[in-house]
Amino acid sequence: MKRGYLYILITTLLFSSMEVALKCIAGQLNPIQLNFSRFLVGGLVLVPLAVRELKKRRLSLDGRALGTFALLGLMGIAVSMSLYQLAVARVQASVVGVLFSSNPVFVTLFAFLLLREKISKNQILGLALDVIGIVLIIQPWHLKLDALGVTYILLGTLLFALYGVCGKRQCARFGGLVVSCFSFLLGAAEMMALAALTAAGLDTFANIPFLTGYTAANLPIVLYIYIGVTGIGFTCYFLSMEVTSAQTTSLVFFFKPALAPLLAFLILHEAIPGNMLAGIVCILCGSLASILPGLLAQRRAIPAIQTNACKEEIER
Repeated sequence: MKRGYLYILITTLLFSSMEVALKCIAGQLNPIQLNFSRFLVGGLVLVPLAVRELKKRRLSLDGRALGTFALLGLMGIAVSMSLYQLAVARVQASVVGVLFSSNPVFVTLFAFLLLREKISKNQILGLALDVIGIVLIIQPWHLKLDALGVTYILLGTLLFALYGVCGKRQCARFGGLVVSCFSFLLGAAEMMALAALTAAGLDTFANIPFLTGYTAANLPIVLYIYIGVTGIGFTCYFLSMEVTSAQTTSLVFFFKPALAPLLAFLILHEAIPGNMLAGIVCILCGSLASILPGLLAQRRAIPAIQTNACKEEIER
């Protein structure tokens, strides 16, 4: 369990620093180029763990599974995370970090609508608080943020939540490591295919400079994003699920809304205005309302499991 919390700590620090790292090299590399490269590297880092998971489950990938992973990659990586990258280029790192952290609550909503999963009163409260937090940060009645950037991050967040819900059944069968690994790799391949298109309306993806823009000055930050945040970050995220639980691992998205703006303030000197502080508090309360009942239920279940184990041992 202690190892699991170490994985969660590493994941939280890496994920919370993502937007700051991207801002540090903003304008030096194409946003779609960054998205393609980091998920290609991240997918390659996950390959050994994904292969191990497939062997453990005694499964192999058929055409149908790969087709599903390709659709997930198109939705979650090629489109959603490309919108996220474009948002970082237009909006403050702290705003992007906080808004994207609300995606687990929208996962709950989509799971209720699409998978008919039960939704508790606490989860409804969490969703309401998240929406209030988003409105407070954006202030649509007095919009000071870049409107297109806000649209990008909101669409990206909703699509990533939908990606999580649509991949849920595949995760139950293959495991989160396998689904993420192959959706990352196929999503990167789809971005490369989109980059070859020059049709009207696809200018954002056309003629992407995949191999240019790298310099000795930006290479350390680039490697941190590709290998650190995406490769090591997602690896620790899924390893924490293995040794703790999905509910406990969701603590990452509880701490990120607080830590990401703090890092942006300390490193980029981005201000944290009152409306944003109020929004962060609402989103934190929303996350807490959603995940706390599950965490408490887990804690209550552990003594019961231990007691039953002791009884079985005595009976033997």
